[in-house]
Amino acid sequence: MDESRHEPGGLFATGKRILGTLHSLVQTRLELFLVELQEERLRLFDALLLMGACFVCALMALALLTLTLAVIFWDQHRILVLVSLTLAYAAGAVWAFWKCRNRLRGWRLFPATLEEFKKDQACLQKQK
Repeated sequence: MDESRHEPGGLFATGKRILGTLHSLVQTRLELFLVELQEERLRLFDALLLMGACFVCALMALALLTLTLAVIFWDQHRILVLVSLTLAYAAGAVWAFWKCRNRLRGWRLFPATLEEFKKDQACLQKQK
């Protein structure tokens, strides 16, 4: 009789364990990716909402500040005040653009998932 088929440590059982481990690994990484995707979506929505509110409030404040200063200095230096405010607003816009660009340059999507993939790859390379 061929008893190798009935042994619990046979080739079929080893292959089954490897496939089970691989399935578990892929499932865990996929779950981590989906959790991070949900977090990124919420973080992006939150950032966009706050940026919209900030933009509207800042625009109203700047418009009222410009109007107030133009009315105050209407008789004496209205052109100087309006040009100065325009330059100050332009400098603020350039500064904000620069900060946003630097922040987006350092933004990493799904850092935990990528780190786990790197760990998996290193572990698999050690076993070879």
